[in-house]
Amino acid sequence: MEKLLGKGRKKIMVIVISIVLCALLVLCGLMIFGKIQMGKIPGLSFEDALKYTTQGRKDARITVGIIKDGKASFTVYGADAEILPSENYIYEIGSLTKTMTAALISKAASEGKLSLGSTIDAYLLFCEAKKYPTIAELLTHTSGYSAYYFETPMIGTFFSGKNSFYGISRDMVLERCKKLDMRKDSYGFTYSNFGYAVLGLVLEAVYGKDYTAILNEYVQNELGMESTKISERDGDLGNYWDWQEDDGYLSAGAVTSNINDMLRYAQMQLDEKSEFAQCHKSIKSIDASSESYKTMGIYMDEIGMAWIIDRKNGIIWHNGGTGNYNSYLGFCPDSGTAVVVLSNLSPNDRIPATVLGIKKLLEMK
Repeated sequence: MEKLLGKGRKKIMVIVISIVLCALLVLCGLMIFGKIQMGKIPGLSFEDALKYTTQGRKDARITVGIIKDGKASFTVYGADAEILPSENYIYEIGSLTKTMTAALISKAASEGKLSLGSTIDAYLLFCEAKKYPTIAELLTHTSGYSAYYFETPMIGTFFSGKNSFYGISRDMVLERCKKLDMRKDSYGFTYSNFGYAVLGLVLEAVYGKDYTAILNEYVQNELGMESTKISERDGDLGNYWDWQEDDGYLSAGAVTSNINDMLRYAQMQLDEKSEFAQCHKSIKSIDASSESYKTMGIYMDEIGMAWIIDRKNGIIWHNGGTGNYNSYLGFCPDSGTAVVVLSNLSPNDRIPATVLGIKKLLEMK
């Protein structure tokens, strides 16, 4: 009987090992295939990359806007890069929100409400015994803050599939900020959603309003971007992230917009309208280009107030991504050209908007 059991165990072990080995072989095969496919992307034209990204995707709505010779235009693409009627769809723009938060900080600085060199405890009530980052360090992702910090609501959002930052309140961001002690004299570049959540708190402190009111009034009344706002999930493409009014990460990525507004916004960058001129000036050298980015011709050499500066190509850019959307805005000050890509596909779905955008922009130069 024991011999039979022993033989049975050995057989089971052989089967388990075989399954594991097969899984590893499949995984290795997929990784090799993925690398081969990735290796093809740099050689693709914008049109080829767009066709590959939208191949068989009946739900795809990728809007590409350009500014060239002082004229703005846009095209909407669907499955297999088919040109669709010029609908002005509402997209989540994700972290492009950060450029608007930065513009508000720039505006507040010009009004004398804050100083970029001041630490955040000058505006938020913190313990004086700790060391806090400056406004400039938060703007340039060099504060030492992590991308985000775990909070209890993340357990629920993980299982429900909601926006990871949903339910993380302003108070939670503030309390987390109080616990962090940034003792080093300087930190390297670490992209931080948390840092921009803190900048939202600073703006609320100096303007005496909640971030939603500050942002909406600014983009709609001052910039004339009437369809741009903190998301209310009322667009026409669906699958928008949930947000609560008291969420602390609104200032990091909660804005929705359309192509007309974003082309208007891109033109303001080219015109270096008031507060934007300061945002484009280099504050830090970061040399943060990953090897995969370099392969695609995307460079992160320096950073201003949110905006990434690509010295190699003469481009200033930023991108954004949520669960079901991704976006890109890049412009060349010397040539006066700009590209906006708004996509209702996930950033991880084939070729992202950032790669499409840089390809289009370089082809226009």
